[in-house]
Amino acid sequence: MSDRIRQETDDGVAWVRMCRPDVRNAFDERMIAELTACFSALTGADGVRAVVLSGEGKSFCAGADLAWMQKMVRYSFDENLADARALSLMLRSIADCPKPVIARVHGAAFGGGVGLVAACDLACALKRATFCLSEVKLGIAPAVIAPFLIEKISMSAARRYALTAERFDAAEARRIGLVHDVAATEQAMDAAIKEHIERFMRAGPQALAATKSILTEASRFSRDAALERMAEHIARLRASDEGQEGLKAFLEKRSARWIASRVDDRGG
Repeated sequence: MSDRIRQETDDGVAWVRMCRPDVRNAFDERMIAELTACFSALTGADGVRAVVLSGEGKSFCAGADLAWMQKMVRYSFDENLADARALSLMLRSIADCPKPVIARVHGAAFGGGVGLVAACDLACALKRATFCLSEVKLGIAPAVIAPFLIEKISMSAARRYALTAERFDAAEARRIGLVHDVAATEQAMDAAIKEHIERFMRAGPQALAATKSILTEASRFSRDAALERMAEHIARLRASDEGQEGLKAFLEKRSARWIASRVDDRGG
């Protein structure tokens, strides 16, 4: 893949790892482009049922790389706009990936790193992990990550942590909805991730993709408009091959084909 990220696929799970421990997995142009390409490819990967995003070293992601930031000082407005659009595209490629994406937050997530966590569907964090929306200290704002952040946490919490730039711990991240599980050890965190993956594996792959899309769509329309669109979605899903198989399997008290085929592939 590259020296910035690595991807391995095992038993239907894509493990995507940021590999810049010397700079705490901070973003630069190449890392942004490579993460975008990686998640864009995973969108159409039939053999992948779930994705786990993690980082090497002590931190999950420290946000913007210092060398990259130094170049930004000399950027024109148009260059900064292109740069921000690239970051936005990367976050969208994660959020819009039709596979469930789990963030494995073992250490600090600052600035854009918080945006990465917010773009994932679920986040499991170590108790010692720390979080910070640090942009205002640099005279800027968490603008690109704001839409993803507001989908996860309340406006009240967003205002506090984006305006104060104070650090908060994993317990607080869970309280405000940024993180879903907090574990005392890496073993416990990985066990929680494994449990989530097993739940995903028991769900219909197309149903998971449709659910992600529906939840995003429903949040962006008025209630009346959303209700009509949701009625159309469920009608299509019920009539689909996967929907028909899932309903028949439930009524016939048997495993759906996507579960049975996974058991067969694993030899048991």
